[in-house]
Amino acid sequence: MTTLNANQKEFAMALYDATLTGKPLEEKDWKGVVEDDDTAYAVQDEVMRLKGVPVGGYKVSLTSKQTQDMFDADSPLYGQQVNRRFLPAPANVNLNDLMEPLVEVELAFRATTDLTSNDSLEDLLNKTTVAGALEVPDSRFKDWFPSLGKYNVMSDCAVGGLVVYGKEAPSTKVFKDVADVATVHAELFLDDQKLDEGDSKEVLGNPLKSLQWLVKKLEEQGKQFKEGQLVSSGTFVLPPHLKEGHWAVNFDHQLGNVDLNVN
Repeated sequence: MTTLNANQKEFAMALYDATLTGKPLEEKDWKGVVEDDDTAYAVQDEVMRLKGVPVGGYKVSLTSKQTQDMFDADSPLYGQQVNRRFLPAPANVNLNDLMEPLVEVELAFRATTDLTSNDSLEDLLNKTTVAGALEVPDSRFKDWFPSLGKYNVMSDCAVGGLVVYGKEAPSTKVFKDVADVATVHAELFLDDQKLDEGDSKEVLGNPLKSLQWLVKKLEEQGKQFKEGQLVSSGTFVLPPHLKEGHWAVNFDHQLGNVDLNVN
């Protein structure tokens, strides 16, 4: 288990304070404080400890080569999220309550029983519900996208903001098999104007692989993806900046629409 030094503890407190105040950090003030994955996750753990509430779920980031290249990474990373950051659709959000948010199109999976590293992709299909999701990444750093360093992204709970999720259904009812999970298509709209579209295969080839990666990574760290927890598994598209208006994602596979009104 990684022990944080004084500067790293101060960094965790600064991230927590920025969450409360909405005043962003300057990356130059914290460069070099965290220089490896284990320490970054330990800072994230300390931020969550300071929040004082249980982990409600997770988000997985850097699930495509394109996004990994942007942050000089060779694998995904995860962020812990509190329950109040997961919102059922349709949702309403005030832009002033966020810092520098983006928009991502994702699938969200909820565990119907505790998950373990022994679970195959087929096991995960049978042990989850699925929903379309519109994630709103947000950072405690100013001017963070796409230049924020990977270790600061990790320390900042993988730039977790909000996850708006649609109607949930058993994954086995939505998908005929594991391969089918990679065939979801979705379109992103702002005020009825289509901004982008993408496919679930952009997420590590299959979003269930993202969930499997997360379950194994958590277990390596002595944690567990528990029954009832939700994960936003990775984006289908490169994220635009969140603006005022009516956002909607239209999913096929009878996953329906996910709507977010931003004032």
